[in-house]
Amino acid sequence: MAIRQPSMATKSPVVTSAHQPTLVLMPDADLSPTFTVGELTDAINAQLKSGFGGGVWVTGEISGYRDQGQHTYFSLVEDIDGKKAMVNVALFANVKRNLRPMLASNRLELQDGTKVRVFGTLDVYAPSGRLSLKISDLDPRFTLGDITASRDRVRNALTVEGLLRRNAEHSIPTVPLRVAVVTSIGSAAWHDFTVELGSSGFGFHLLAFDARVQGDQAEEMVIAGISAAVEHGADVIAVMRGGGARNDLAAFDTEGIARAIATCPLPVITGLGHEIDSTIADEVAHTALKTPTACAGWLIERVQRFVDDTESKWIAIAERVSFELTGHADRLESRASRVVTRTNSAIERSAERLRSRKDRLARTSVTLERIQMSMMERERRLALLDPARLLKRGWTMTTTSDGRPVTSIADLSQGDELLTRVADGMVTSTVTATTPEEQ
Repeated sequence: MAIRQPSMATKSPVVTSAHQPTLVLMPDADLSPTFTVGELTDAINAQLKSGFGGGVWVTGEISGYRDQGQHTYFSLVEDIDGKKAMVNVALFANVKRNLRPMLASNRLELQDGTKVRVFGTLDVYAPSGRLSLKISDLDPRFTLGDITASRDRVRNALTVEGLLRRNAEHSIPTVPLRVAVVTSIGSAAWHDFTVELGSSGFGFHLLAFDARVQGDQAEEMVIAGISAAVEHGADVIAVMRGGGARNDLAAFDTEGIARAIATCPLPVITGLGHEIDSTIADEVAHTALKTPTACAGWLIERVQRFVDDTESKWIAIAERVSFELTGHADRLESRASRVVTRTNSAIERSAERLRSRKDRLARTSVTLERIQMSMMERERRLALLDPARLLKRGWTMTTTSDGRPVTSIADLSQGDELLTRVADGMVTSTVTATTPEEQ
């Protein structure tokens, strides 16, 4: 639509034209031109186009992001000394299609809270009278640089206070089965985490604390979830979210969440769903994993390690006991063998002694028989020499009165009393004389 400057009337008080704005001249009135709304809108747009050339670069934070049909609308806002400046933005479908590959390659997504530098043309939309910026391009380096700068600021503050690795100083229990989970309950992150833990067969006990993980409320809800997890007590706290664009992680680069994790008295592990990007939350956490599934695997691995260590120790104990028992059995068998050998040897020696004694007894028996025969012979001889027998044959035996045998007349004196034994008694006599035997 062409824009024309209004013409001045000199004679007629009212000048109308199908192609010119209406100009009403009042007697003695201000002769400044008057626009219709449409003319004013056209004039403003013409001035905007003239003043900003082919377009303008604008920086600000996205607010009120919404899709409306194929198009997207939001505001760019800036806080100036506590007051907010705002400009409306229109992102039409054809431009969205053109920007999508660039956003994807930089892992960015337009959403509330994202700071952007966009290029577009300013336009007043006549039906609503709203000034809006129609985007035609976006500079990803600005958004990425803002993310990096914000992250560096938080990191430096925590480093100065000695908080950056404080949570890493906490020890993880040997068997971390009581796990507090801070995430969006029911999300893909929650599903992946719980399915992985369930497949392990271990008795994990989960304490779930629902929290938004992106958007305006994410920081507040994640901090509240960590605080509640501490109050309920747990072996470890898992802070997780699923995948998404790089700037989806904005909440986990905030100083509030970073401090909540750093100062938490319980060990915190993170699984924020990004294989490439890391956040300040990852840096201050006890252990940073890439995904919720990796968090579950890390917990399972620690419990499995305890089970394996326990089984290994039991096996070692069993092997040691078996070794000791085998050793004792071998020693007992050896001792039993020695006992049997010694017993057999003792029995053999005893048998040998018995045989020897039997032989000696046999020899003794023969000796006894000979002795017996000798005794019998002696008895026979003694019987032959028995004085009583001799006395019966007429022999006598004479002794002195004191019992000394008289073997010689030299032993006698005249008057000595003699006792003479005969077979049937004693004869007492007195020596009257002795007569020596003639030689």
